[in-house]
Amino acid sequence: MKLGGTMPVLLDGTAIAAAIKQEVAEEVRALAAQGIRPGLAAVLVGNVAASEIYVRSKVQTCAELGLFSEMITPPADVTTEQLLEMVTALNERDDIDGILIQLPLPKHVDTKSLLDAIAPDKDVDGFHPVNAGRLQAGRPALAPCTPAGIIEILERSQIPISGQHAVVVGRSDIVGKPAAMLLLNKHATVTICHSKTHDLAGITRQADILVAAIGRPGFITADMVKPGATLIDVGINRLTTREEFDRFFAGDAKREATFAKRGSTIVGDIDPKAFAVAGAYTPVPGGVGPLTIAMLMLNTVRAAKMRRGL
Repeated sequence: MKLGGTMPVLLDGTAIAAAIKQEVAEEVRALAAQGIRPGLAAVLVGNVAASEIYVRSKVQTCAELGLFSEMITPPADVTTEQLLEMVTALNERDDIDGILIQLPLPKHVDTKSLLDAIAPDKDVDGFHPVNAGRLQAGRPALAPCTPAGIIEILERSQIPISGQHAVVVGRSDIVGKPAAMLLLNKHATVTICHSKTHDLAGITRQADILVAAIGRPGFITADMVKPGATLIDVGINRLTTREEFDRFFAGDAKREATFAKRGSTIVGDIDPKAFAVAGAYTPVPGGVGPLTIAMLMLNTVRAAKMRRGL
């Protein structure tokens, strides 16, 4: 942790993700010796470029770590009923341990009913109400990948959680709520804030661990941070205008080069100037992001073991 004037510690999500993947690969080899190969099915509807890149990297990671994977690519005009039939078939297949439906889905598809149709023991994204309930009850569950990744970053970086005040800004079912539950299960005192919270800055300044998952670029500023706090930035916001760029990265030569080349750069939900106040922080990119796929692989192996009572 940061002590009077020392440099804040950068929490390297890429390195932590690599360590987790290595552990997963070892577990996969151990399961192979018992004749078990964990399998992941990824359902990608239509042709959304960003989703395609993301799903391909998931499939590629499966191959690298020795997991079986299958990509199912129904057309954009597929009906909810047809997708429900696909999910039912995947639920019944013994070679598939994890089912992943890449979001967002086309507007005409009933996303909620589709996610609810996945068997809870194959729900590697951790979105099913049964897994949300297990998580809340502190029982073994498949937890959502990004919040589970946050816990891995904290624990592997030897940042204390027990007894600390953790403030989570954002209350989504995918990140905010499960992150709060996981921190609570690790004995943190947890406050959940959101866009309607009164005196938000007053609360965030009390945080030993501050998790920002509100989806607004640079929303958490330096004056909202307790000196020496650990900052976990879940946000990924694309900046495309010079005005936005200068607000966060004026004078940053490395970012300037990226911006000039691509016409955009990304910033988290925490203003990078706030990192100077912190004891430790996750950068964007290279912080929480890389953990998401690593945790998906870990969840697939966990699902394979839990389904077989191992």
